[in-house]
Amino acid sequence: MTRVAAIDCGTNSIRLLVADVDPATGELVDLDRRMTIVRLGQGVDRTGRLAPEALERTFAACRDYAAIIKEHGAERVRFVATSASRDAENRDEFVRGVMEILGVEPEVITGDQEAEFSFTGATRELAGREDLHRPYLVVDIGGGSTEFVVGEQHVRAARSVDVGCVRMTERHLVRDGVVCDPPSEEQIAAIRADIEAALDLAEETVPLREARTLVGLAGSVTTVSAIAQELPEYDSARIHHSRISHDRVREISEWLLHSTHAERAAVPSMHPGRVDVIAAGALVLLAIMERIGAEEVVVSEHDILDGIAFKVAEDA
Repeated sequence: MTRVAAIDCGTNSIRLLVADVDPATGELVDLDRRMTIVRLGQGVDRTGRLAPEALERTFAACRDYAAIIKEHGAERVRFVATSASRDAENRDEFVRGVMEILGVEPEVITGDQEAEFSFTGATRELAGREDLHRPYLVVDIGGGSTEFVVGEQHVRAARSVDVGCVRMTERHLVRDGVVCDPPSEEQIAAIRADIEAALDLAEETVPLREARTLVGLAGSVTTVSAIAQELPEYDSARIHHSRISHDRVREISEWLLHSTHAERAAVPSMHPGRVDVIAAGALVLLAIMERIGAEEVVVSEHDILDGIAFKVAEDA
């Protein structure tokens, strides 16, 4: 097995996976998996630039991750950067900082590449499941974008669209720097209109309605699962491969959209960094389920990080 480190830097969070991987068998053994909310995409939708404080939060997390990678003795490291750094005018500043700290250049990947990594990470271990039928539709709801991938064993079609929990919150729910709490019906309708337009774009290239199993990835989906199960704390083992019905997703989405900051923060499984953006993320998930007529979503804790790790090991 090859010991590798994969880093996924998105709009809202930066995540690390150190694992032993055997690409021939599809075996992946976690050694360390963690996530830090850094909000790299803070204000990017409005200014087109990465904010200095957002860069410093991200670089601080990179320093922590560098120590962990060294401690575990990973042979190869790959750093993938997604939506926020694709959009930013000053992304060279971000690239230089990461190289100084980690010694590797962050790859600012396209949305389609992001989708392929997510699909591989989420579905490689589902191959033997007789209760989950193909084709799969994998949806990765991030902070700045959402990736849609349809495929069986391999990707058949993929599309990334610019709707995510942070982007929708900043675009429609922030007034004078403060998140509206709770939002008005007009604000909710504006988010929904953006999501529906994005789904129209996705359907131009991805046959969303052909999917027989919907697989949901990333923090908005896993948090909805934790709420649905009424977990006393965030529990990856109970969230991974949990199944949430459409009706339950609708109930949770409605509650999140009409709750206050304090009510959301009181949910024991809620990460503090998701309190202000989870309502928009849940609404993206609900809209997807309604669009394709999905009765349930299968939740995966394995996603783009695992896909990156498999690719690193294959290239070793």
